[in-house]
Amino acid sequence: MTEKITNRTVLLNNADESVLLLGRHDSHFKLIEDRFEVRLIPKGHELIVEGSPEDVETIYSMLHELLAHIRKGHLLSSREFEYALKLTEQGEVNMIRSLFSDLVMVTHRGKQIRPKTVGQKRYLEAIRSNDVVLSIGPAGTGKTYLALALAVDALKNKQVQRLVLTRPAVEAGEHLGFLPGDFQEKVDPYLRPIYDGLYDLLGIDTFQKYREKGIIEIAPLAYMRGRTLDDSFVILDEGQNATSEQMKMFLTRLGFGSKAIITGDITQVDLPKGCFSGLEQARRILAEVEGIALVYLNEKDVVRHPLVQSVIKAYEAYEAKVERANNEDKNNSR
Repeated sequence: MTEKITNRTVLLNNADESVLLLGRHDSHFKLIEDRFEVRLIPKGHELIVEGSPEDVETIYSMLHELLAHIRKGHLLSSREFEYALKLTEQGEVNMIRSLFSDLVMVTHRGKQIRPKTVGQKRYLEAIRSNDVVLSIGPAGTGKTYLALALAVDALKNKQVQRLVLTRPAVEAGEHLGFLPGDFQEKVDPYLRPIYDGLYDLLGIDTFQKYREKGIIEIAPLAYMRGRTLDDSFVILDEGQNATSEQMKMFLTRLGFGSKAIITGDITQVDLPKGCFSGLEQARRILAEVEGIALVYLNEKDVVRHPLVQSVIKAYEAYEAKVERANNEDKNNSR
């Protein structure tokens, strides 16, 4: 018995829509046709999706969702298309609307900041709904950048009066005195990722103006001691390098009308041997505290070069193998 073939037609308004939806030189065609039992047939301002009924409906729904966002001014990238296709494969076409409709802010250059993965979307929702959020995950998952984007948006909308951004200057502990310049010049290299994010979001001129007025404060974690931070959006970056004492000190700085975000990767602790990570401890102590959210991101949320995901997965597999071997050695020595 011959399998039933059906088709649906996607209507395109112009060539620009076609390029964004189908990719340059129709590069998205092969991605779809490799993963689903469909054939895409362009015909003027029409795109015919032909194939098995179930797959045709699935791909039609995906293209329809993507086209709706393109018509709202979303410049769909190939990476976003691939992620939308992955969601579609997992039966989560409905997540495309939720993901791409979440506009965090528009940068000074007109760049639209949105979550790029389901994990990032969950992270943003946690920040919006809680006053304290611990975000744990590998490099490249957008932990710091998305927190900065929400902080800048809150500042512009007058939800807070200032941004306070901090990092532990771990390596500076022993070698600070040997570096040239005054104290600020010595610690600035450890705070550079925060500067870079704010330059991208605000532009250098606006950033400098806010900083001169004290609206944005960037300082090493040690500077937080003894303060109460009211009406502030506070971000502690690289929280895995805060000691237990520093983490407690930071969390107890929070005043009225404030929000605190702690980001970190507990697999990349740079503290001296025998010194326990404050972020690792905090996630255990605070897991059940109401108003505090823990968000875990993983290699699926990495939005850097595709190889970064592979590197993270390879290291996780290696570390798991080493841990198993160590456990076996311990058991054999008993």
